[in-house]
Amino acid sequence: MDALGMTSRWIAAARERESRRPDRLFDDPLAGLLAGDEGRATMASIEAASGVADNPYLTIRTRFLDDFLVEAMRDDLRQIVILAAGMDARAFRLAWPPGTVVFEVERGEVLDHKRAVLAEAQVPPPRARRVEVCADLRGDYRASLRSAGYSESQPTAFLLEGLLPYLLDETTALSILSGVAAIAAPDSRLALDMIGQSFLHSPFMKRHLDHLRALGVPWQFGDDDPEGLLSRAGFTEVAVRQPGEVGHGRWPHPTVPRSVPGIPRAYLVVARRRAR
Repeated sequence: MDALGMTSRWIAAARERESRRPDRLFDDPLAGLLAGDEGRATMASIEAASGVADNPYLTIRTRFLDDFLVEAMRDDLRQIVILAAGMDARAFRLAWPPGTVVFEVERGEVLDHKRAVLAEAQVPPPRARRVEVCADLRGDYRASLRSAGYSESQPTAFLLEGLLPYLLDETTALSILSGVAAIAAPDSRLALDMIGQSFLHSPFMKRHLDHLRALGVPWQFGDDDPEGLLSRAGFTEVAVRQPGEVGHGRWPHPTVPRSVPGIPRAYLVVARRRAR
């Protein structure tokens, strides 16, 4: 697995650690299996380099996106697309209603590893119907989704977790997001996270960013106007929150208004697609 694929195992290791807490915000029983020792080692190296142990943002982000999917279930959305799925285990751990289909879109080498680990551990099938879609989001992932049975006429919940910072630039981000909008039926929703340019240029984040670059997975894209980015991609009703606003008591920093410059920011974003 290449360096970008390994980041998914780092995130799985963080989910494993959260799941062991008595006050956990979610429970991911497959996280440790999917992380493996390499994922734990990657997490340890990143935390050592950045000087930040047990980053609460990763936990808050996971819970925020879990809640997004739970709300989508309540609104009778039964088609879910997880883009750049990595070691995501939501198909297994969330209480999906009957008839739900979860498409996991990911590159082949990542899906191969995940499939092998799950098979070796004899993990029972998930409650939802889980469909692997082998595709790179920088290519024609939409055709791969259609071939896998995705219906463009059915309102869908799309999830894009932890990918945007690794993209080259805004053009790449808009290409992916516009592609989602193009196949999203009316009343589809999208949830994602992103960082701002403020984050990429902050001296407080330099150690973290330098280490990611040394690992071969630099963070390159950020935008402090998520509303504008999603609007240009074709989404409406964009709601943006900072981690401290949905922190469940875990966020250790004050939430500074977005109008204040110079603060390294991350954003949790939900949007809808009302019409094509």
